[in-house]
Amino acid sequence: MARKTVLVTGASRGIGKAIAVKFAKKGYNVIINCAHREAELLQAQKEIENYQVNCTAFLGDMGNLETCENLFHIIRKQYGTLDVLVNNAGIAYIGLLQDMSSADWERILNTNLTSVFNCCKLAIPMMLSAGQGKIINISSVWGNVGASCEAAYSATKGGINALTKALAKELAPSNIQVNAVACGAIDTEMNRWMEEDELIGLVDEIPAGRLGKAEEVADLVYHLGYKNAYLTGQVIGLDGGWT
Repeated sequence: MARKTVLVTGASRGIGKAIAVKFAKKGYNVIINCAHREAELLQAQKEIENYQVNCTAFLGDMGNLETCENLFHIIRKQYGTLDVLVNNAGIAYIGLLQDMSSADWERILNTNLTSVFNCCKLAIPMMLSAGQGKIINISSVWGNVGASCEAAYSATKGGINALTKALAKELAPSNIQVNAVACGAIDTEMNRWMEEDELIGLVDEIPAGRLGKAEEVADLVYHLGYKNAYLTGQVIGLDGGWT
């Protein structure tokens, strides 16, 4: 059997890197991407190549369609097709909406939501040609319930959830499944801005009594990308019972 190929955006660290490593361990060709952290991206590439798989690292903003087209040209040339797309790239903004600049709004919208549109738009034709495919979008519990002082972030994740459900219906007849993972509090750099007492208070609110691990997200994403062609259009919460 030919190796399958996965693209993971926002994969230089945290959840994205854990997902890329998980697929590498399972023998997939892996394409990893991030917008700015070149040194970390190349380090992730080295770690992935230790699993004796092909790994392409691409530095660029997936919120920019031309940049995204350049990446997909490389994917078609090097791998021919794309079996799994994991839209993970995302940034946060903490603060009152009234204090947020239009530039910050555009930045978080492009990074978190437009990037998903761009990658899906370019991946779908390859998946249609292959007669199969999996798209997994990394969302957040805040996309379901909203978070004070994270209105813009919540809006982008809510948009991802709605896009997931709609696109799943659009692509189900073509044997392409689209699902999302709504992550709760995961122990990554994105949550390390909190003071110790804030972190303790957060953990106290989580019935599981701890933060999630990036590897736990990766396990679920791999399962969604590997099998179960009848599971589609779902936003699956992974939050330790928090919401």
